[in-house]
Amino acid sequence: MAYDDQRPGNDAVAWDVAQKVARQLLSRVQPLEARLAAQLEADLTEATEHAESIVTELTGLRSSHGPARATVTDRGGWVDANVASFRRLLRPLGERLANGSPRARRALNPASRAASGVEVGLLLAWMSGRVLGQYDLLPADGSADGDVVYYVGPNILELERRHGFAPREFRLWIAVHEVTHRMQFTGVPWLRDHFLGLVERGMSLAAPDGRVVLESLIRAASEIRAGRNPLAEGGVVGLLASSEQLETLREAQALMSLLEGHGDVVMGLAGEDLIPGARRFAETLRERRASASGVARAVQQLVGIEAKMRQYAEGEKFVERVREEGGDDLLAAVWSDPEMLPSLDEIRSPDGWIERAGGVAAGRA
Repeated sequence: MAYDDQRPGNDAVAWDVAQKVARQLLSRVQPLEARLAAQLEADLTEATEHAESIVTELTGLRSSHGPARATVTDRGGWVDANVASFRRLLRPLGERLANGSPRARRALNPASRAASGVEVGLLLAWMSGRVLGQYDLLPADGSADGDVVYYVGPNILELERRHGFAPREFRLWIAVHEVTHRMQFTGVPWLRDHFLGLVERGMSLAAPDGRVVLESLIRAASEIRAGRNPLAEGGVVGLLASSEQLETLREAQALMSLLEGHGDVVMGLAGEDLIPGARRFAETLRERRASASGVARAVQQLVGIEAKMRQYAEGEKFVERVREEGGDDLLAAVWSDPEMLPSLDEIRSPDGWIERAGGVAAGRA
């Protein structure tokens, strides 16, 4: 799949506006002092190298792309990196709108693109203060094998200072999580293309019409009457999705739950012997995620962050249950073939996947 950045008129978002808005909001954030930034870069590079050997030993996964590339950035740099990735990921949507109906093409007029740019810029600025690390499989240079592990230096230092974390332990703990994601995408030959295929399918189903919006509002009213949060499954994206989009969204949710749950389990396994403070780190970050209130809580619900937190916890329980039943040999089956990925229902009820995996194994014997 190729991502072309050469035709900004086909972008549904004015990315330059998004960057300017986010950068303006972050303009009062003090940059890291040069000496401290250099030390942090050296420490996290070393931690990433160490994490690779840990993750390989614990998971059996080996990257086909060589050693990981670690980069320490500030919040503005994280925004820039994500704008570049989002622009490539959302390119198919812009192409579809450009070739669609007059109503669809209105989303590409300057006013609509600028409004979207402001919204994305506000969201990225808010998120940049919460992210510690991120594996980016679509880095700024756009190359398939030029992936990078980002660490947001100011956020890591802020947590270390606030909670008195041991820096070397905490940095290794974060690195293990991000390197696990890299091993997943570069150590499982089909996973990267499968993930990007899900994104492309979601984009091809995007831009709901009035009928879909009406159906979504009716569905939301039903959820409210039943005492449930209509934003719980996927934020406003899930609320406005068509039935086809919901199917793709659920498939993507299941995959992300698996990947994040697997990452959390690997972090826990590494902590048993190598990172004594790991339990405290995990508890502190869980409390941090759960303590959001007011505007922050509303933003989390709207963009589906609360749903993601719940899905990641479900993914961790899935991985733990599979390992409990059949150890790492059974868990390895999820990486054997796209058909062996768990559905969202199986993530929530792991015994269903365990039974299916056993049936597949018996059929191949």
